[in-house]
Amino acid sequence: MTTTVDKARPARTPVRTARERRAGRGAGGGGRGAHLFLLAWAAVVTLPLLWAVVSSLKTDREILTSPWSLPATPRLDNWSRAWNQASIGDYLFNSAIVVGGALVLTMLLGATISYALARYPFPGNRILHLVFVAGLLFPVFLALVPLFFVVRQLGLLGTYHGLILVYTAYALPFTVFFLHSFFRTLPSAIAEAAFLDGCSHWGVFFRVMLPLARPGLVSIAIFNFLGLWNQYLLPLVLNPDPDRYVLAQGLAALSVSQGYRSDWSGLFAGLTIAMVPVLAAYVLFQRQIRTGLTAGAVR
Repeated sequence: MTTTVDKARPARTPVRTARERRAGRGAGGGGRGAHLFLLAWAAVVTLPLLWAVVSSLKTDREILTSPWSLPATPRLDNWSRAWNQASIGDYLFNSAIVVGGALVLTMLLGATISYALARYPFPGNRILHLVFVAGLLFPVFLALVPLFFVVRQLGLLGTYHGLILVYTAYALPFTVFFLHSFFRTLPSAIAEAAFLDGCSHWGVFFRVMLPLARPGLVSIAIFNFLGLWNQYLLPLVLNPDPDRYVLAQGLAALSVSQGYRSDWSGLFAGLTIAMVPVLAAYVLFQRQIRTGLTAGAVR
């Protein structure tokens, strides 16, 4: 009996159609275009920052005669002069007090309000949520005049606690809008199990829900920090006391005074010192920002 053994034939690679080849080339071209755009955007953002840092280490003559070259000898005394003589240290201290107090109050109130709106149905829940969302659409400069008179009548004009309260009201709508959707994504089974174990509503909120919402809380805290730290319009109207200027006000005053004195090295040193907290916050917490944004986007 004769058996026939078929030799194994190599599998043929499927032939790509012209449309598939064009689609592949289009996808590759789109990816390269996106990469080029991101590189160009990174250069636009990074190069001015690097130029400001390099200029803060130069003399005034080097800044004017060779603005694109490296300093012959780094002048660290520019930083000390900006910190002491230009009062950058005082402005940083004032900003730390105002932004730190506003951030704590905003996160506490925002998390409590968002949790109540997201987890407890009650009459007017939807309307109250829409009121906070509408706060995002209201331009701040339209409220400056009535806000000035209200703060002045309360005796809070030019005070730390007055700015803290105004900053909190300014940041609360965005905080509620962000955390409301985040709290809705948290599992209800864990909260129900905590209730069955005898935990109170406040206990469930602080012991169970807040730890679960940590990625979203960190993300919104960083966004609020960046927005409040760079706030200029509100303190310009509500903080007329030069001794309590926040950093944005101090930099504006520094640009005028140092410009008249032609102390460009001191001005760039002050700008660099002002950039350090913001850059440090982003570099240290960029992973938490991405985690919070993606975690709150999936239900």
